[in-house]
Amino acid sequence: MATIDSASSGLPAAPPSDERRRPGWLAPLAASLTAAVALLNLASALTPNFADRMRVLLHIEGRDFVPIAHALALVAGVALLVLAFGLARRRRRALELTVLVLLTAGILNLVKGLDIEEGLANWALAALLVWGRGAFYVRHERDSLQSALKVVPALVLLAYGVAFLAVRTGASHWSWSGGADETFWLLLMTSGPLHFHRHFHWIPTAIAILSAGTLVAIAWRLFRPLAAPFLRSDATRHAAADLVRRHGDDTLSFFKLREDKHHLFSSDHQAFVGYTVESGVMLVSGDPVGPPEALPALARDVRAFAEVRGLKLSVLGASETTRSLWEEQGLRSFYIGDEAVVDVGSFSLEGRPIRKVRQSVTRLAKGGYTASAHALGELSERELCELERISDRWRAGAPERGFSMAMDSLRGEHLHDSLVVVARDGDGAVRGFLHFVPVYGRRAVSLSFMRRDRDTPNGLTEYMVARAIELLREQQIDELSLNFAAFARLMHSPSNAFERFLGRLASVFNPYFQIESLYRFNAKFFPRWEPRYLVYDGPLGLPRAGLAAMWAEGQLPKPRIGSGKAAG
Repeated sequence: MATIDSASSGLPAAPPSDERRRPGWLAPLAASLTAAVALLNLASALTPNFADRMRVLLHIEGRDFVPIAHALALVAGVALLVLAFGLARRRRRALELTVLVLLTAGILNLVKGLDIEEGLANWALAALLVWGRGAFYVRHERDSLQSALKVVPALVLLAYGVAFLAVRTGASHWSWSGGADETFWLLLMTSGPLHFHRHFHWIPTAIAILSAGTLVAIAWRLFRPLAAPFLRSDATRHAAADLVRRHGDDTLSFFKLREDKHHLFSSDHQAFVGYTVESGVMLVSGDPVGPPEALPALARDVRAFAEVRGLKLSVLGASETTRSLWEEQGLRSFYIGDEAVVDVGSFSLEGRPIRKVRQSVTRLAKGGYTASAHALGELSERELCELERISDRWRAGAPERGFSMAMDSLRGEHLHDSLVVVARDGDGAVRGFLHFVPVYGRRAVSLSFMRRDRDTPNGLTEYMVARAIELLREQQIDELSLNFAAFARLMHSPSNAFERFLGRLASVFNPYFQIESLYRFNAKFFPRWEPRYLVYDGPLGLPRAGLAAMWAEGQLPKPRIGSGKAAG
């Protein structure tokens, strides 16, 4: 892809992916080795020196250097334990600090007791990390280091102040100079010149915990990754809408124009994905939009975009066509259900298998119900408000659900070409409606909303769908994408024992998510079933991706701390 300055275009573009990386297993291995070397440093710092080495060492340096070196080696060991977690999460800044601490710890091991073996272990691991630095690709905000350097002194002073107050409270023979020294040594996790009253023997342990906690807080501040750019602007919306009109031939493409989605474009702005971030998961909605030749490079860049921010990449609602696109990037896929697609031209109410739908249509028609189709942009403000009131009554105070397969509103210029089929009773009052969004490049539409008054007769929804199919046929529409049926194949036609187990598991949750009833409703119209997949990162990434998907779709309430939304 040709590189275009995204700043000048106002569009967030994924940077080209970097293929020069070390194997994926190197980061967890390096983290494990760092933890092992940390424990080695701790054990070495907490055990006495060898007598023969100590005699040699005392000819080179003064006796006062040895306890200081022991204390600093102890702190280095604790620091390496903390840094190991950052390495496991592929943080670039954790790599840089780990190499620095390892080099320093190697010197400290020589100074404190001529511990050559420990020193060589530290330096060898530092060399391995430098060699494998390509495996640590999670980047950090440029200003986060400057911000952290402002906060770190405050954290250190706070820890010192709390420790000093504890020493002042519990020391048996107090002096200001002795208290300052004791506080310094205890923060280095070793003992100083003072002793504590019998009831305050816990103070050194508490200060050691305080010191370790301060290190963890500093590490958390330093290792925060790049944030995903959440950009919503007229430029991104218009560019996304333009690409949907030109290349959005998937039945879920139009849903990328929801207000709660963020858009990431290829570097040449010829393709994009819609996404959100849920608890460290970059959740992409449906298939990428763009010309086929631009999608492989976009997929690589999206993967790199997620990786450098420490996000797990997942795709909700990937089609059979693009599932392989993501699998080429090392992702895995899991079948989550089928999209029901009705052939408008061949659909008929004739015949015994569809008699229940036919009976509903006949009963409602005799009761005076009618249906009409309108472009949403042609409705007056009063008519639009009437539809919104029906929608509000149907939801009964619940928030709008959906992320990948529904719209979030009936308002917006991008929705003017969408279609509503309105059902009215014998008095001409609006009692329900269906909302369809266009599928560009195909003579097809996708169902977005299906709403009705709760006191309407049974069968009104079937009536609206059947009448909608007839009205769409008059407008030369060939296909209608109905609701998504979760785990339909697993529950009704499993191919192996594992799928039968998953089908039984899905049936357990049916009372909470109406899995079976939605499938049966779709099946009434004899659709073509098109599978959809949840694409996820790593062998253990499926539960995390599934939870993020359910949070995004509104199927599960998301616990929140404070009022802000976590961005990963």
